[in-house]
Amino acid sequence: MSPRTLYDKIVDSHTVRRLDPAGRRVLLYSDRTVLNEYTSPQAFTGLRAAGRPVWRPAAALGTVDHVNPSRADRGAAMPDAAAARQARYFAENCRIFGIELYDVLHPLQGIEHVVMTETGRVLPGMVIGAGDSHTTTYGALGALGFGIGTSDIEHCLATQTLVYTRLKTMRVRVTGDLGAGVRSKDIVMALIRQIGAAGATGYAIEFTGTAITALSVEARMTICNMAVECGARGALIAPDDKVFAYLEGRRYAPQGALRAAAVAVWRGLVTDEDAVFDREVALAAQDIAPMVSWGTSPDQAVAVSDRLPDPADEPDAGRRGDLQRALRYMGLEAGQPVEGISIGHAFIGSCTNARIEDLRDAARILKGRRIAPGVRGIVVPGSSAVRRMAEAEGIDAVFRAAGFEWRQSGCSMCLAMNDDVLGPGERCASSTNRNFEGRQGSGARTHLMSPVMVAAAAIRGHLTDSRTLDPEIVR
Repeated sequence: MSPRTLYDKIVDSHTVRRLDPAGRRVLLYSDRTVLNEYTSPQAFTGLRAAGRPVWRPAAALGTVDHVNPSRADRGAAMPDAAAARQARYFAENCRIFGIELYDVLHPLQGIEHVVMTETGRVLPGMVIGAGDSHTTTYGALGALGFGIGTSDIEHCLATQTLVYTRLKTMRVRVTGDLGAGVRSKDIVMALIRQIGAAGATGYAIEFTGTAITALSVEARMTICNMAVECGARGALIAPDDKVFAYLEGRRYAPQGALRAAAVAVWRGLVTDEDAVFDREVALAAQDIAPMVSWGTSPDQAVAVSDRLPDPADEPDAGRRGDLQRALRYMGLEAGQPVEGISIGHAFIGSCTNARIEDLRDAARILKGRRIAPGVRGIVVPGSSAVRRMAEAEGIDAVFRAAGFEWRQSGCSMCLAMNDDVLGPGERCASSTNRNFEGRQGSGARTHLMSPVMVAAAAIRGHLTDSRTLDPEIVR
């Protein structure tokens, strides 16, 4: 057999049947799926109409995360009537079809991509298709996760398979050591800036290199989560001892003799030495600085110490128009320094950056400090379990003392689908994954960055280099 990439090994091991002579289109077995109240209703309606059951209910998990409020005193009732109907229909379907549900009051409720990993439902070598594009997060554990549409969700629930077209493969090698104060969010934002928002369209990315293996598992999740923002339909990092340690003792991960047998298999989930990728991209970790998005696409980003680009310097008329439109929407000027752009909101949350390590990182900057007058700070843990862990460590007290609102878990202000929205023209430093027009509210202006950068911006009242406030660097 020819040398194979990790991506090819996982797809090959899950192929039920080839659907064309070349094997580009296949019927792919899906190990698990996660459902939310927003993308699943039509799939359940289709199953009801056809009189079909869910083939493997235990392979699915339902969680309410998109439309629910995140206020600290939330109850079972939702103030928005449409959101309440969605949640009720979702709960009804999970009950009828025998699917476990983490509703808003469940002790394990949280953002789907946070609860799936923290409960051990995602294991190396799995294929997981789910109705959210950031399912790529699971690549941090060596699993192939990708977003699917509603009809695919129905097909997956009914048959535990998906009609799938193989992707091309891209290796992104990040070598060297990250500088002090630089995070995994900066790595992936630097990649997106380099190759563009469509640079990985049609590809599955495998992240390799010394800078990647040095990262924690949660930091790797941030990278795989945002790989979709450059068009990737899959992201993978070969599982290693850090992943195996992360999974140990988690509720749905194998234990005892099963764990030993599983780890022996997982160690083989690596790209063969002579395997050939369709595209290679290299980044030098030491050249990456803390990043900030300035425009309305994730690839419109610069180092925090840079100035905004001048459209006049762009020779391509289409891209020049994009830059001009983004500057107008964001209310910014060509050549303007990034540092000093005033903010009115600071948001720490989302499936990208709301895990316990993210909260610890931001709290270290905030300890003993207050956010600037006129800034509203909101922190939304990625899950109820993360929230309890943070409270046990006293992290919530640090956020509260600094002036942040300590909220319940959910997608919250990552997207304007609940009651946590920005008004027209309001500007937010955000640890989320997308800065499209209207993403956080109609006319809202979003600047993407790491949680520690959000914390620093909240303290200063404007975009700033977190390294100037980091006690580990300052002293």
